[in-house]
Amino acid sequence: MHFDILTIFPNFFTGPFDHGVLSRARKQGLVSIATHDLRAFTHDRHRTVDDRPFGGGEGMVLKPEPIAECLETLALNPKPARNPVKETVILLSAQGEPFTQSIAASLAQIERVVLLCGRYEGIDERINQLFCDRELSIGDYVLSGGELAAGVIVDAVVRLLPGVLGNPDSNRFESFGTDDEGGAWTPGAVPPSTHGAGGLLDYPHYTRPADFRGLTVPEILQQGDHIAIRRWRRERALEKTFCNRPDLLQSATLSLEDRVFLRALGDVTAKQP
Repeated sequence: MHFDILTIFPNFFTGPFDHGVLSRARKQGLVSIATHDLRAFTHDRHRTVDDRPFGGGEGMVLKPEPIAECLETLALNPKPARNPVKETVILLSAQGEPFTQSIAASLAQIERVVLLCGRYEGIDERINQLFCDRELSIGDYVLSGGELAAGVIVDAVVRLLPGVLGNPDSNRFESFGTDDEGGAWTPGAVPPSTHGAGGLLDYPHYTRPADFRGLTVPEILQQGDHIAIRRWRRERALEKTFCNRPDLLQSATLSLEDRVFLRALGDVTAKQP
């Protein structure tokens, strides 16, 4: 898989992509990342990439010419002539649709992802109309530019690629995991103490020592009863999701037992099917 990142601050990415999972994936040849300086596609002595907005208002807007030239140099055609299975162009902006785990999973199926980092008040809308397949936002807040969002998206997508994580099931059994086994598992394929996330937040995790500053690991996790551990983990995932992200429960894969547990927590929407 390949990422192209268009930005006016290419050095921003010098550090974030050189550590951890991303660094290993690049060294193994599973992913390549190229950054492109939009100032290199300007033609005036000041390397101007922005200008005042038509109609007045605060701030500046990224000019369309440098962006278009950069995209065309990368052999990216306007939208109608592009193969969406092989490549996609994404504008990162506060006005975009929320970036989710399911979007990350869909991007992981594409050979080439181009991320356009907005700055100032944004980019000239004609670039969006001509080249961009979608707009994405990583949250309901405003950043100084799209560079941080680009780093987040690259990390979220790359870890879903085959061979990137040591355990191929790691990205299934975690917060927002897409596993929907509903509590069932195949013996020998999935550790029987692990419960599919089914769209919930992850359950709490513990490691050694068993006693840390007077706080002990829940006894049930130390007894070796995998069925009981599996049930405990599912209930804790339900509890954490109910407390922190109750909106996720509306689309999560829930069993009748899950709904009964949620009702006990006070979730009046968890009606029996």
